[in-house]
Amino acid sequence: MTNKIYYLASCDTCRKIIKSLPNSDKLEFQDIRQNPITEKELEEMHSLSGSYEALFSKKAQLYKSMDLKNKSLTEADFKKYILEHYTFLSRPVFIIDDKIYIGNGQKNIIEVIKALS
Repeated sequence: MTNKIYYLASCDTCRKIIKSLPNSDKLEFQDIRQNPITEKELEEMHSLSGSYEALFSKKAQLYKSMDLKNKSLTEADFKKYILEHYTFLSRPVFIIDDKIYIGNGQKNIIEVIKALS
């Protein structure tokens, strides 16, 4: 399996993280706006993370504007929304050596850097 990053090229945080990575040439890059994630890719992320909610970004502006925070969302809902609009994927998502790293938290990025070193 390929080591991969799902990210947004237009996101400053993603760009900053990518710049800080050692050996980023070992990664396959997928800009999720230009090349949206497929159901198969999302299911692979789900099998590694254990839940769609873990992959879902509650920081997304659409989350607030669609008033989703006041709805009880199921795993099926999280999956549907992530597939409907790239903004719902918590970014960046790394898959390195069959392990998944979700989001831009400092602890997470340190783990990614270790995994790539």
